[in-house]
Amino acid sequence: MECYTSDSCDSDAREQKTLDLSGQQLDSSSAESALRERAHSEKKSSEQYEVMLLHCNRIAHFPDSVASFVNLRVLDISNNGLHTLPDILESCPLTSLIAKNNCLSNESLPKSFCNRGAELKELNLSGNLLTSFPDQLLDLPTIKYLYLGGNSISNVPRDVWKMTSLQVLALGGNKIIDVPDSVGQLKHLQMLVLSENNIEQLPASIGKLNHLRTLLLHKNRLRTLPTEIITLKCLTELSLRDNPLVVRFVRDISLQPPTLLELAARTVKLHEVRLQPGDIPHSLYEYLHNAHHCVNPKCKGVFFDSRVEHIKFVDFCGKYRLPLLQYLCSSKCIQNVGSWESRESDPVSRGYMMKKVLLG
Repeated sequence: MECYTSDSCDSDAREQKTLDLSGQQLDSSSAESALRERAHSEKKSSEQYEVMLLHCNRIAHFPDSVASFVNLRVLDISNNGLHTLPDILESCPLTSLIAKNNCLSNESLPKSFCNRGAELKELNLSGNLLTSFPDQLLDLPTIKYLYLGGNSISNVPRDVWKMTSLQVLALGGNKIIDVPDSVGQLKHLQMLVLSENNIEQLPASIGKLNHLRTLLLHKNRLRTLPTEIITLKCLTELSLRDNPLVVRFVRDISLQPPTLLELAARTVKLHEVRLQPGDIPHSLYEYLHNAHHCVNPKCKGVFFDSRVEHIKFVDFCGKYRLPLLQYLCSSKCIQNVGSWESRESDPVSRGYMMKKVLLG
């Protein structure tokens, strides 16, 4: 299992005003004594430190004296076997909290990560015992870097969109099966790590991540990718190794018969019947605006809920054939799929994407 670590703190002066007690084999009692002694050794001594390094010790219980360092901005208490994390942010205006590789569970986390006088920008809880995405993190709209890899998290909450400032979201090495559509609303996301999970399918909304540079998907259960992934213009790294991606031509037609509602709606859209709000019930008016166009350029049809899944292969580097999942309005649109797919291929755009895909 890979461990994802953080090196993206915004602090500019880590060498200055740093209290370094790392790697000294301190247990909870000796760490408490060392901090208390340092805090009272000089007048206002505890107020001068902005960075505290306590990693690589044997601190199972969080030292109470940390709270006396009232100007602390960065705290690294990783690799300790820590069992509880108190509401330290109520006393210290932390912008970076690194507590990776401990024994923290969901129940042992503070009820809130909101702090006084500052805004938490980086949180690293990777390599702990979390079984679900901590709900209290959704109340951190200013957090930029979130590392939760190497836990046992089984879900990504739909409300993840509330973390509007996220630039890095690392969830590798968990037990995630589904990725919600709301991930596509993280407009500032530059790095998304979903490797080493049980993900079988990605939402099409991932194509809305216009600033995404790194997308790590290796060691999952992906058989196809959403076509929208090729619209990610900033993407420079896409890792797909160790996925059961389709390696041969597949024609997988799974069509549920359309309902009368869908048939009527398709007819309205096909004949371009103009309707105004009030002409029909509001629910039907909204339904008509949820139509999806068939990807076959020869077809002018639309679909709503009933669709045909089709695998389209895109060549990369003349060596790899990447399967992308598309949706058609009916099985008739798949009969001459080879002819229209070959004509719609753009060698210029293919060359552009060749630089962007890493499969190993």
